[in-house]
Amino acid sequence: MSDGRLPVRRRWLRWTVGVILTLLVLAIGWVTIRGIGAVSDLQRVSTSSSQLKAAIGEGDLEKATRLSDRIAHHAESAHGLTSDPVWHAFGVLPWIGPNFSAVSDVAEIADEVASDALVPVLDVAGRLDLASLGFSGGRIDLTPFATIEPPLADAAATLSAAEERALAIDADATLPPLADAVGEMRSAVTQAATVVGSLHGAAALLPSMLGAEGPRNYVIAMQNNAELRSSGGIIGAIALLHAENGQISLLQQASTMDFPALTESLPLSESSVALFEDRPGRYLQNITNIPDFTEAGPLVAARWQQRFGTPVDGVIAVDAVMTENLLAATGPLAFGPFTVTEDDVVSLLLSGIYTAVPDPAAQDQVFAQAAGALFGAALSGTDPKALVAALATSADQDRIRIWSAHEDEEELLAGTALGGALPRDDATSHVGVLFNDTTGAKMDYYTDAVITTSLGTCEGHPTTRVRVTWTNDAPADAATSLPSYVTGAGAFGVEPGSVRTLIAVYGPEGATPSRVEQEGGGADNVQTALLGTRSIVQHEVLLAPGESATITVDFQGTGAGNRLTDVEHTPMIRNPEMSREELVCGS
Repeated sequence: MSDGRLPVRRRWLRWTVGVILTLLVLAIGWVTIRGIGAVSDLQRVSTSSSQLKAAIGEGDLEKATRLSDRIAHHAESAHGLTSDPVWHAFGVLPWIGPNFSAVSDVAEIADEVASDALVPVLDVAGRLDLASLGFSGGRIDLTPFATIEPPLADAAATLSAAEERALAIDADATLPPLADAVGEMRSAVTQAATVVGSLHGAAALLPSMLGAEGPRNYVIAMQNNAELRSSGGIIGAIALLHAENGQISLLQQASTMDFPALTESLPLSESSVALFEDRPGRYLQNITNIPDFTEAGPLVAARWQQRFGTPVDGVIAVDAVMTENLLAATGPLAFGPFTVTEDDVVSLLLSGIYTAVPDPAAQDQVFAQAAGALFGAALSGTDPKALVAALATSADQDRIRIWSAHEDEEELLAGTALGGALPRDDATSHVGVLFNDTTGAKMDYYTDAVITTSLGTCEGHPTTRVRVTWTNDAPADAATSLPSYVTGAGAFGVEPGSVRTLIAVYGPEGATPSRVEQEGGGADNVQTALLGTRSIVQHEVLLAPGESATITVDFQGTGAGNRLTDVEHTPMIRNPEMSREELVCGS
């Protein structure tokens, strides 16, 4: 007869299952409670970070220090709540695991940034007005930079590592609210890394570049985006700046007409010759065809030295759209017969000027007057904080590129966005689209681009697809309604009103084109070349007013298919519309 008790094996099984369920309930309760606490801490970090940014901008360092302490406390708490073994165990579970891992990663990044980046930056802020970088009355006080460089180097390294870790979080595998939070965190870390990296670069480079160790001369090449080149536009005006002990002055202005074409090209890389023949080496205006400013900068310096004999310590290239940012700081600007504001300066310099002043020589005089007036306004009487903000915005838009003839400075510059070097792939892959006008006119005021990328796998191969749609938005009667200087009047074989453009698409390092298509665009001139270590496909496209062309290039191989893919492009008057689409193989 049975005594009513379960067999030992069954009792043991029930007991085991009961223990497991109890532990699971406790674990779920544990991570739930700690998760709520961690999320609450991270929300406080986010709120305090916004307040900290405002406090630093207002120069209230006492408040900034209090907020920094608060951020560090909540970030450390969130990190502690999400770093225990139970939390990490939930991170390896299918479906829900990526959410736990993402919260843990965000908390750890916040803790590292708060402890290793905020403190050095606030220490620097106590020694130097970060809003103005010591700028006053056309002169920069170079004295504090030697002491602030080391802590800024530490902060920049921390933020760079944090940015790489933030980009590695698989936000696509998390729930939508968490994915949005990860995206916001990435944006904030990237912005901070860019700002602090730029401050560190300034601290390391400004003293010597601005003449602390002896006078310096810099060529300023001003690009016109109405006639596109890889780095922004054709060189339309050029000038020489002098820097000595932090004091900056405009020494000389020149016109591109002062630089006739050379009979023999300056030395060019194989990539530049393959894409643009010898034109960048013979014509000053075409040097900015070259997308790598570490190659283009020395060519501009060589042309100036050949023409005027003045030693050149570096080259700074800016584009016309930058004037919009600068006028936001200086206010309205008067030059020649014109007065412009930030709202209309680009339309005047890149379009209206050709109707108001038909003679090209007179246009050059107006451009020189505009450059002189803008330089004078920027260096005298402009709020330093607003001026630095305008320069930072322009740099963020890739509208400033700098090359130094001094090897140690160039080594530092080449690793920054300001250096204008081709990107290097690491955790993030890069693709790019370059636009170069061959109309020989100023019709790119009327062009627009849409760039989409798609990432994934096709037939077992990692694939990155780049699709570019290029449109000529000029009026239908452009041939007669626009000035001949704008349309080119057919001087280079293009019907007035039409636009002819070289559109080059480069892929990730190590990937090669597996599919190339063009829809529309008339001309069917396609070439494949190498841009440094990257494969690049260049099309020549010809569009009448109202027409569009679409170019699609699939890249496969190393670096392709990486969900962390950034898109670089030629700085334009209106930035291209950018989007990410699902990859549909064979379409």
